Amino acid sequence: MRLIHKTSIVTGAASGIGKAIAKCFAAEGADVAILDINQVRAEEVVADIQKRGRRACFVRCDVGDAKQVQAAFAEAIQFLGKLDILVNNTGVIRFSPIVDMPEADWDFILRTNLKSVFLCSQQAARQMIPQKTGGRIICISSIHAVLSEPNCGHYTAAKGGIEAFCRTLATELAPHKITVNYIRPGATFTELTIPMYTPAVKRSLFERVPLKEIAQAEWIAAGAVFLASDESRYMTGQHLTIDGGYVMDGSLPSAEYCKQ
Repeated sequence: MRLIHKTSIVTGAASGIGKAIAKCFAAEGADVAILDINQVRAEEVVADIQKRGRRACFVRCDVGDAKQVQAAFAEAIQFLGKLDILVNNTGVIRFSPIVDMPEADWDFILRTNLKSVFLCSQQAARQMIPQKTGGRIICISSIHAVLSEPNCGHYTAAKGGIEAFCRTLATELAPHKITVNYIRPGATFTELTIPMYTPAVKRSLFERVPLKEIAQAEWIAAGAVFLASDESRYMTGQHLTIDGGYVMDGSLPSAEYCKQ
């Protein structure tokens, strides 16, 4: 119960990592407001949280639209009573080589994945600062903020932007005891990625990832619980990489250097 008496907003929590975070927060004692555009799936998550004895609500919101974000935060905070934790989790992906990438795809990914972080963090900070009780802002980045992802230039740009933005936001909000940190997940099973993980992709990942596993969403959520809790009180502007060792490993899978 590390989050007992805490309130939280989690964006994109109708599925995937966001859903896992919302449920883990509830299991740790937090009340949760879910901001998403998928009402059916979001309400299923809300119902599950309520069964656990925690308060939860769904607010429909396109987090790339400033007016919708402002209205959604007002509604969520009215339900919650206050705001202690924000998780910027919303993320989408499209595939296209940069030379052929439609401008509309670039704008859509940057709007949904990066602009949303600015809009939601701004609203959260405007609520947290007057409360004078500190707060936590957590963003879901990706290992592809630091590793290339061919055919996903807009996605990698957005994730890199999230990290740069978080560092500046962390500096600005530090005087108010509001911490800002971000998680870099590696390969993770979600509703979004399962169709992408063909047998060939999984074989390559199992060869490339030192721990020889693809993460479950709950493993990423565990990191979010830590960053939302008092255990991370002296940590801000930092990344938490949960990737099975993908980024740190410079070995050559299935190959050995010739011994001299």
